[in-house]
Amino acid sequence: MCLAVPMKLLEHHGQSGVLEIGGARKEVMLTLTPDAKVGDWLIVHAGYSLEILDEQEAESTLTLLRKLGESET
Repeated sequence: MCLAVPMKLLEHHGQSGVLEIGGARKEVMLTLTPDAKVGDWLIVHAGYSLEILDEQEAESTLTLLRKLGESET
């Protein structure tokens, strides 16, 4: 199964950027979301940002993922 997760863009360096989720930071390619700006929420899969999200949608998805993780314990 593949899973893409919302991450917040902290730094933008041309075609790549540093994104954060839950305190973890990761360098991600931004070639598929060239209009992304620092502060934007992006859907990320396999080291690439796929889409820009609004903050409400990102928070809703993260809440759902947290609930799914809690149901497994």
